[in-house]
Amino acid sequence: MLIRFLLAHLLLATAVSADEKPFTMLTDELQAQLPESQKADWNTYLAKSRAAAATDRRILTEECQKAGLEKSAPAPGDRKEFEFDSDTPAEWFGSAENQKLAEVVISYQTPTGGWSKAVDYTKGPRQTGTHWTAQKGDAWHYCGTFDNRTTTEQLKFLAGVFTATKREDVHAALMKGIDYVFAAQYPNGGWPQNYPVERGYHEAITLNDDAMMHVLELLLAIKRGDKLFTFADEPLKQRAQAAFDKGISCIAAMQVKIDGVPTVWCAQHHPLTLAPVKARAKEPPSLSGGESANLVKFLMRNAPVTPEVVTMIDSAMKWFEAHRLTGLRKSKTADGKTDYIDDPNSTEVLWARFYDLKTGKPIFAGAQDGIVYPTFHEMAAKNKVAYDFFSTRPKEVLEKKATRWKTRLEKEK
Repeated sequence: MLIRFLLAHLLLATAVSADEKPFTMLTDELQAQLPESQKADWNTYLAKSRAAAATDRRILTEECQKAGLEKSAPAPGDRKEFEFDSDTPAEWFGSAENQKLAEVVISYQTPTGGWSKAVDYTKGPRQTGTHWTAQKGDAWHYCGTFDNRTTTEQLKFLAGVFTATKREDVHAALMKGIDYVFAAQYPNGGWPQNYPVERGYHEAITLNDDAMMHVLELLLAIKRGDKLFTFADEPLKQRAQAAFDKGISCIAAMQVKIDGVPTVWCAQHHPLTLAPVKARAKEPPSLSGGESANLVKFLMRNAPVTPEVVTMIDSAMKWFEAHRLTGLRKSKTADGKTDYIDDPNSTEVLWARFYDLKTGKPIFAGAQDGIVYPTFHEMAAKNKVAYDFFSTRPKEVLEKKATRWKTRLEKEK
């Protein structure tokens, strides 16, 4: 914990910069200041990450050379997320169509074991000389990621296909992908957005878009042997349980304290110090109204009922209650842009997506200029707004989910 507070000022100074050039959080300087008991684990983790990245690059280079290609072509892109309904019946996965889709999905599994986002699987299997990612600017950007449900959703799909068909090729890819999830977990229990670890905010333990939560949901399904994971044997369940528990402990350690009082979480946290950090220009280090609400819902439903977890949830609920916003109404400007206007008669209850780490007041960072403004209107006047700067998620937590949480507590007494 000491390193977290000693270096917080340095990290926040870096985090508020509008410079979007890649930087690294996993610096030699910060690693040198880790307790001796942690250094070996981090050195091993980062060495494995670098080796995995090198292997991925070598395999693609050799493939292109054998095919007589100067460089790889990007995978076909798709703006849609790879996702299916959680209530999908088990027999659906065994169809001939889904078995063919599984073959395409497997063809785009990286040598390390994960998947890139936004790949269009309708275009058929990956061809020789084609990259695993659709990214065109930086060919290795998001090449193995948990962003936008990626990798976790592919694994659930393959688990369903294997459960329905018992195909060995599907099982091999599935287990390789599950091993990838275990390998990507940081020594402190968090997960980076991308693995092998990619420089910049991708190194952060990522709660944004519920990335880490989706990983924990996958582990939970494995350890419970849910309908798609009935194949999981006891050693695999125990391994999933250990990774899950470590993840919950990391979440507890990341809960931001202001003047010693636990509040909520940032959308991303530093991998070594666990301090709140920035991502894109519009995502400053802050307290998150949106991601924190989804995380609390997850904890209420799935975390073990321990004094630590109860305190964690109770503290977040008090913070949500104290930071609700009223007197605002969502509307549209004359040119069709989203706006929020003052309206004392509005019954809407909102929370800002970002709150200042010191004052606890809402903040709004511009996507173009990176400047942090005190009001939505000031920010919107100077920046394009294609982002949700307000959220209603905590309302559901305070009302519906809180009742279910109390019921769970009563049952587990």
